[in-house]
Amino acid sequence: MKKFKLFADIQESYNELVHKVTWPTKSELANSTVVVMVASIILSVLIWLVDLGIDQAMHLVYGLA
Repeated sequence: MKKFKLFADIQESYNELVHKVTWPTKSELANSTVVVMVASIILSVLIWLVDLGIDQAMHLVYGLA
């Protein structure tokens, strides 16, 4: 019984993948990639600045400078 259920699930997944899924176009994919890259760079710079601020605060507090 479980074997038939597995085959039915696989068939349903295949049908959904082939007939119901809409794939992005090349331009949509390129735009999404650029957005992710820019967001990653901005987030990296933000984290770097926070790290520098915390480092300066620790030097000030502990007099390590």
